[in-house]
Amino acid sequence: MKYSWVASALASLGSASSVGRREIGQTEANAAYTAVEVYKRATNQAPSGYAPAEVNCPSTRPSIRRANALSQSEQDWLEKRRPKTVESMRELLSRINIDGFDAGSFVDNNRDNSTNLPNIAIAFSGGGYRAMLNGAGALAAFDSRTPNATNGASQLGGLLQASTYIAGLSGGGWLLGSIYMNNFTSVQNIIDQNGPGDVWQLGNSILEGPERGGIQLLNTAQYYSNLVDTVTDKSNIPGGFDTSLTDYWSRALSFQFVNASDGGPGYTWSSIQNDTDFSDANAPFPILVALERAPGETILSINSTNIEFNPFEMGSFDPTLYGFAPLRYIGSNFTNGELPDNESCIAGFDNGGFVMGTSSSLFNQVILQLNGNSSTPEILQNALRAILEALGQSDNDIADYTPNPFQGYNSRTNPSANTNRLTLVDGGEDLQNIPFNPLIQPTRAVDVIFAIDSSADTVPPTDSAQNWPNGTSLVATYERTFNNTIQNNTAFPYIPDQNTFVNLGLNNRPTFFGCDAGNLTGTGVSPIIVYIPNSPYVYLSNTSTFGKLSYTNEERNAMIQNGYEVATMANNTRSGYEDWTMCVGCAMISRSLNRTGTDVPQACQQCFTKYCWNGTVASNTPAPYMPELVSQEIKVKSGVGRFVPNIVGVAVAAVVSGMLMM
Repeated sequence: MKYSWVASALASLGSASSVGRREIGQTEANAAYTAVEVYKRATNQAPSGYAPAEVNCPSTRPSIRRANALSQSEQDWLEKRRPKTVESMRELLSRINIDGFDAGSFVDNNRDNSTNLPNIAIAFSGGGYRAMLNGAGALAAFDSRTPNATNGASQLGGLLQASTYIAGLSGGGWLLGSIYMNNFTSVQNIIDQNGPGDVWQLGNSILEGPERGGIQLLNTAQYYSNLVDTVTDKSNIPGGFDTSLTDYWSRALSFQFVNASDGGPGYTWSSIQNDTDFSDANAPFPILVALERAPGETILSINSTNIEFNPFEMGSFDPTLYGFAPLRYIGSNFTNGELPDNESCIAGFDNGGFVMGTSSSLFNQVILQLNGNSSTPEILQNALRAILEALGQSDNDIADYTPNPFQGYNSRTNPSANTNRLTLVDGGEDLQNIPFNPLIQPTRAVDVIFAIDSSADTVPPTDSAQNWPNGTSLVATYERTFNNTIQNNTAFPYIPDQNTFVNLGLNNRPTFFGCDAGNLTGTGVSPIIVYIPNSPYVYLSNTSTFGKLSYTNEERNAMIQNGYEVATMANNTRSGYEDWTMCVGCAMISRSLNRTGTDVPQACQQCFTKYCWNGTVASNTPAPYMPELVSQEIKVKSGVGRFVPNIVGVAVAAVVSGMLMM
């Protein structure tokens, strides 16, 4: 939905600020706040801004639950969600038209038992802004709200609406956070808003702070002061909370991804459960992933505990922890899995930016660049020095979750059971840069995962072009399922080594893994993995993870457009892949066909022969990987902004900023 009159109000404020460079008066400030309230872009439910605070406990005191099942809240939500995926699923499968298969009848015959129908998930890898923007293109391609995304068999619009789960980490987590912290907005809606201070205005790097205007009323010095003040509030409240560099990083992220003045210091991840689209089950179930890291540990193994954050809970199915805490109350002082009667309930710890920052804490390196930089305001320099002196160098990238909600819980295997401090880090540090773990849990019964991989696996000293994926994340999750002490009865398809990915071109085109449900690692049935790696279609989207921290709107949109082309195989126009969307449909229904005893259509058999990895291994050292553009390149002029592309057109029209002023 477009909020045109509010957008105009915000744009007029932004125009006055950016063009005239005059101070924003109180009347304009009030108008901006009013516009934000009407715009309903996020949810402010923390009791005291960024600082956690006491609240009344619910009638049933919060406690830690065992991870032997889904939470009752998730189960109740699923009862509403699965039926709501049916119509979108029917429309999409009918539109892409699998030869010899009556999709409408198949869905209609099974709609009364939705467990027979596909249970779909989407996963977005980490990789900073590159991953966020490439993932945004795929998300736009899957979203029926994107203009023209449901026009014809070559489009995949509706896949998002047909999905049950959606997961991200690091840069992929920023994408999900942007969408869900802003009331399940759409990629199209975000790029339609191009005023100063709007979400995804990335022309100023996170080190500079947002351009002043619209809802953002702070100059650079005030921006830095705000970061310090809000983090200090968290550490200075009675009783205090430990803070780390992730707090500063998280507050800075919020200015780019939460559409609220001051970056929404009171907007919590658990508040998503009260958003209408989520509570009514009109949107998939969002999950962000981080990792547990013991204090002082510098290298994470594949055995590291995967921690998920969903709207209801924080915790892990991994046998090491095997428990979940109610997210809304994670700042409370739990002991042995219970909240003692003499302890208060604390809320507000699960700040939305802090959850996104936890999943991407590797990017604390960016904040570290400020230390010793002569252009950095002294107030921030002093705060950073204090933090760096208090933490060992190996602890710079942690997110501090003290008090540890899992203290004393599952003490036989829980690595942090004997400490009041729980330290978490970037979800991709164990090389599982695609968040498969929460989606392959048997209790979630996912049938197919669309895995958008924007990893930067090709890095020096290789001679290949840098920052393209090579399957490393799939290999890491595959290897993890061989470890009986950590895999929790999960199964995963067999995955070849990285050299095979490059030699066979599996890192440059979509591939299905796990087509044979009887040939899997681990136990049980794994979802089919539809692996969609970042590759150049209309733009060289292999931008540096840490080296490129700002994007003009034109660059941003070119990245998104490329991601759209990757997900749709250039609207089925890539030579040799004209059957792509039909074969996506075959991957969607494969496990359902098995469950219902339905014959596999001949068209799907052909799709599986073409797209499923057939077990071939080519482990010899590959030639340098130098991918070429598939389609006509989008020419980006450096420094040009305020440009909105046609995300879904077969031909991409470049609209320069001056045209938007007409």
